[in-house]
Amino acid sequence: MQYQQHRLAVWPRLSVACLAALALSACGGGGGGPNGQFPPAGVGVAEVIVEPIVEWDDFSGRIQAVNTVQLQPRITGYLEDVHFEEGAVVAEGDLLFTIDDREYRATVASQRADVARAKTRVDLAEQDLARSEKLVSARAVSVEELEQRRGEVEQAQADLRAAEAALDVALLNLEFTRVTSPIDGRVGAALVRPGNLVTPNGSILTTVVSIDPIHVVFEGDESIYLKYQAKALTGERPSSRDARNPVQVGLAGGQDFPFRGEMDFVDNSIDPGTGTIQGRALIPNPDGFLIPGLFARVRLLGSGEYEAVLIHESAVMTDQNRKFVYVVTEDNVALRRDVVLGREVESLRVVEQGLTAGERVVVNGVRKIFFSGAPVAPTVDNMRSPGSAPQVQAGSE
Repeated sequence: MQYQQHRLAVWPRLSVACLAALALSACGGGGGGPNGQFPPAGVGVAEVIVEPIVEWDDFSGRIQAVNTVQLQPRITGYLEDVHFEEGAVVAEGDLLFTIDDREYRATVASQRADVARAKTRVDLAEQDLARSEKLVSARAVSVEELEQRRGEVEQAQADLRAAEAALDVALLNLEFTRVTSPIDGRVGAALVRPGNLVTPNGSILTTVVSIDPIHVVFEGDESIYLKYQAKALTGERPSSRDARNPVQVGLAGGQDFPFRGEMDFVDNSIDPGTGTIQGRALIPNPDGFLIPGLFARVRLLGSGEYEAVLIHESAVMTDQNRKFVYVVTEDNVALRRDVVLGREVESLRVVEQGLTAGERVVVNGVRKIFFSGAPVAPTVDNMRSPGSAPQVQAGSE
């Protein structure tokens, strides 16, 4: 009974408090603005960018020298001297090593003597033939003897040619005692020191790699190959086998792509083990900054030029597996718009579906919008770098 009386006593006070709250709300005292509504959210808006672009595809690769030469001796002998500074830049024809040439000089002298003897035999044989030709008419020499003299001349001439060839070989061997650089480039370490015996196909003296230009080698998978082939067939993008498509190259730890080059090779088959095909680009390297073995980030022209709709990444929201943005109408209402995004172009994203030229998108303060159709107070912002533009009321500029 007491509990029931207590409930009856409290109920009038609660009723009065509820009525007062309702009255206060009806009078506008309980909301964040007129009629109990919160004020419009202040957001930065920017018009979508429409401009011609080309797409670039990213790969990982390695820097390689265009020419790499392992210098080996062509003759057997003792290494006499090293004539270069290890790691230096050398020119084609620069002397790098000398091999003891005394034995080869002696061989050249001997072969020259053989040539002289062979020439003397030729002269004597020709003189005998001339005399026989005069005597055969007088029948002092038989025809058989005349033919024998002609054979002796031909034999002597053949011996002379053999001696001259042997002299050429001896001169070559003597020349091979001087090992020169076959290309312009940078020489490595001297792998053999003076006093050691070197032999053909058994000793590597050093290596020389070319510097300028230089190659970057990379691999693409089957899907990228098929994409390029399809674009080549439609004429949107030429094949790198037929055209020197542009390439941009960056190095590990960097964000930009400071080196420019062009494609110069695509392999003739796909490796069945890896499912990839090799491509190669030629990069100017006048200062020798790029050296073989460096990791390279490679960008290859992936499309022809086309008009694209672009927005900044900050405008994009995610709802489970869907991407959307808020489009601001002329009466400053933010409406949700689902979009399909493409690749990144510098700091922007390509919008493949969902937006058209002239539409304004929220790029700053998008999280202040809690539902589609919410009123907003827009200010003009910069699509390329949201938050960097002066705060100007949208529509007042």
